[in-house]
Amino acid sequence: MVDAELDPRIERSRRVILEAVLEELGSVGYGALTIESVAARAGVGKSTIYRYWPGKLALVEDAFRTLKAKVLVPDEGTFRERITGFLTQLATLIEESTYSACMPALIDAAERDPQVREFHCAFSAERLAVLVDALREAVAAGDLPKDTDPEMLADALVGPIVMRRLMYAEVFDPKLVPALVDQVLPG
Repeated sequence: MVDAELDPRIERSRRVILEAVLEELGSVGYGALTIESVAARAGVGKSTIYRYWPGKLALVEDAFRTLKAKVLVPDEGTFRERITGFLTQLATLIEESTYSACMPALIDAAERDPQVREFHCAFSAERLAVLVDALREAVAAGDLPKDTDPEMLADALVGPIVMRRLMYAEVFDPKLVPALVDQVLPG
């Protein structure tokens, strides 16, 4: 998409389309999402969408990769403060973003479509790797016991935040993150 990077009008149109994808996905789910419905929501023609994306999955992937805010482990602070900062960002993102409404739709689609599953698993792993890497560094630095499994600990830390959204249709209050960290992190 070199042209979109050069022409601000194309970039604006592309962003409107990607925002429409997330709105539509959150509203109707992946199965009912169509290029036609995205085009209507974005106020563009189907041909505009097909010019840049070959189909529905490519469109959803681009929307997630382009619009979903990255959650990063802060560089400053103690190990616990940095992990708390990461989880607070995550809880806030899930509380405030359009992405939150898309989570159930993407998970449902991943269960039914192997290509969506492949994207969803890779995308989720990429996002969680930031936390896993920070936990690995903490083990190496002696902030966590040597026998700590960083992947399992990352799942335990992120799990309550995601579970509340998916299983109970409520958000995990970002103010509760310090208590979560105290409950889950050793020491």
